[in-house]
Order: sequence, then C-alpha cells, then structure tokens
Amino acid sequence: MTLQFRWYVGQAVTPLLPALSDLLADAVAAGASIGFVWPVDMAEITAYWLGVDADVQAGKKHLLVVFDGAQRVVATAQLEPAAKANGRHRAEVQKVIVHTSRRGQGVGTQVMQAVDAQARLLQRSLLVLDTRAGDAGERLYQAAGWVKVGELPGYAISPDNLHHEATAFYYKRLD
Repeated sequence: MTLQFRWYVGQAVTPLLPALSDLLADAVAAGASIGFVWPVDMAEITAYWLGVDADVQAGKKHLLVVFDGAQRVVATAQLEPAAKANGRHRAEVQKVIVHTSRRGQGVGTQVMQAVDAQARLLQRSLLVLDTRAGDAGERLYQAAGWVKVGELPGYAISPDNLHHEATAFYYKRLD
C-alpha cells in the first residue's frame, strides 16, 4: 500500500485531530512512552493535539502526517526548529509514532528519512531527540544513524504508571 507523507506548517490540522488522537491512544495502549500513561485520558490527548495545532499554525512546529492508501493516519512525527539565535542550526524531533498495525513494515524508517529531508530544507544540521531507554525506538534511531549521548535514570514514569524509567538521549548531524 502506497504511503503519502504530508508536512503541515502554518496551517490548521484541526480536521485531523480525531485521527491523530486515535494514533496516539493506540501507541500508549501498546506501551509507548510518549508522555502519557495508561489508562489514557482522551481529553488530555485532545488537549495535547490542540496545543500542537496551535504551534503548527504559528509556524513553531512542523507536523508530518503519514496516510495509507485509504487516507487513514498511520504515522506521525514532529520537528521543532530551535528559535534562539544560537540554535538556528538545530531542531528537536518529537513524538515519532507508527500505528501498531504498521510496525515492522519500514514505516518508521521512512518517517525518519522524511524528518531528515525536512530538517535539511530548513537548513538544520543538528537534530536531537529522546526516547525510553531500551525501547524499540532506539533500534530505529540507531539504524537511521543517530548517536546515543547517554541515559538519564528515572526521567519518566512508565506508561503503565508503575515505576520510573530511564530516558536515552540522541543526536544526528546532517552536514
């Protein structure tokens, strides 16, 4: 099935909020450590996406949405360029999410390639991100050429809300 990759910046993504919320809820239900805990609060997820929508409309954040042939949202990622004068060469990658039904099919790799391409268009030469230490995301990022800086123990509460987990920090140079 052909995937369609679309970047949103400076425009509303409000019509996509239900699909984006479902994607995020799917990830949390599968144990993804992306800032939410189980049981997931859909009102909290909706409020989160409304904040992303505001940042996208303001041009502060670039939102990648991946659609399958049926126009269903199957993946997303965010790129937040640093706004400070001494950081205009870098951007943070956030909330890389692939629907559980599409994992293991190369979608994550394609998402990361699209993020790199967008960062290059924005003339960003350094990307940073964080993820739960030991998570499947680490394999994806390492395969895509990201370098692990280290781990911070107890940085986040686990998605099941039972314990603290380490977060791994990564960077990638694009020059």
